[in-house]
Amino acid sequence: MSSTLESRVWDALKTVRFQRMSRDIVAFGFVRSVELEGSLVAVTLEIATRKEDAVAQLKRDVEAVVVAVEGVGGVAVEVGVKAPKHPAQGAQKAVSQDRELIPEVRHVIAVASGKGGVGKSTVASNLAVSLAAEGYRVGLMDADVYGPSVPILFGIAARPKLQGEKAQPFQKYGVKVMSLGFLLSGDTPVIWRGPMVMKALEQLLGDVEWGALDYLILDLPPGTGDAQLTLSQRVPMAGAVVVSTPQDVALVDARKGFHMFRKVRVPILGIVENMSGFVCPKCGEATDIFKKGGAGRTAEDLGARLLGEIPLDPSIVRGGDSGEPIVVQQPEGAVAEAFRNIARAVVREVDAQAQAEPQLTIS
Repeated sequence: MSSTLESRVWDALKTVRFQRMSRDIVAFGFVRSVELEGSLVAVTLEIATRKEDAVAQLKRDVEAVVVAVEGVGGVAVEVGVKAPKHPAQGAQKAVSQDRELIPEVRHVIAVASGKGGVGKSTVASNLAVSLAAEGYRVGLMDADVYGPSVPILFGIAARPKLQGEKAQPFQKYGVKVMSLGFLLSGDTPVIWRGPMVMKALEQLLGDVEWGALDYLILDLPPGTGDAQLTLSQRVPMAGAVVVSTPQDVALVDARKGFHMFRKVRVPILGIVENMSGFVCPKCGEATDIFKKGGAGRTAEDLGARLLGEIPLDPSIVRGGDSGEPIVVQQPEGAVAEAFRNIARAVVREVDAQAQAEPQLTIS
């Protein structure tokens, strides 16, 4: 019942706009959290503005739409207000971060999942190759320090070369690739505490010669731990892509990933539903092994976009095991087309976030 009530609350919040802005407060990321305790709802907002009267009106608008939701017995709205920064100050901070670690990277995109086994690394790899095929300069950093799989997915079993003090990323399928897996023997477990994880990730960023890139894709570990927090604090991210299968047990954890990124102020670009149905190659019958459409419903509930659906296809597995992503192995197939559509959707969302960013500060 609570999840249904939560979705109704999010739907109601999507009807609220601030100061006649072009999109609603959910789309702009002003809603930081919605928490339920029985029929009581607590909504937390955060906005940068100097207009006290506008903030008071926003609070009243939110209270009005939420209390009108069926099943809501009471509502508490908390609005965090920040003083707007001068545009030059914000730009200076972002440039400083970039210059320290990845000075020539335009957009950093995190690919994440709430739990393991949903195909996150496969999606990250095919997304990177698809973006490169679209003509963008792309890098892929395997930030999954505990279970790096990018070396297998790209069929690379060598160690990176050093040029001066910088490691040279491998280049394959038009993508610059770096992974901790290139530095470890195949069966060596990574048993590290948080500080060691943070140091390794900073080295994979700052000690690698990434060069000029339009997109750097970060294949994050599953869950919401040190790696995610470290990267969100150390580099300005253009957004995050959350990967999930359609089944409820995966979507519950995907929701946690959504809320984690919102709390650390990383825009959610959308969700990808992986393993979305299986079509028998012999009889053509479609079977929803892990259900279907759950990611789309979750995205709608949380005010995000469904970027695309990837079917459960044995050719994806064969391509990954052979080191040849499906978009390379079968570029004319339906699965490759699905990945290309996701890549284009990601580009559109990044562009939309860039255009919306100046509007988040209302003076």
